[in-house]
Amino acid sequence: MIVINKVKIIRQEKGITQNELARSLDVSHQTIHAIEKGKYNPSLKLSLKMATLFDLPVEEIFNLEGEYK
Repeated sequence: MIVINKVKIIRQEKGITQNELARSLDVSHQTIHAIEKGKYNPSLKLSLKMATLFDLPVEEIFNLEGEYK
């Protein structure tokens, strides 16, 4: 199954740059770029940190293909 995400959409809606998000999550800019492009699935820990930062449930950010909301 393929994991799809709305990280880029949410990040842009909140007016956060990739660099700002990376610094807030203590990861590299390249990690954020790879997540947004669907080339890297973050760990559960990173997904939870992202959900907390965005103030959203994890399932509003990440879904399995075919279950996108």
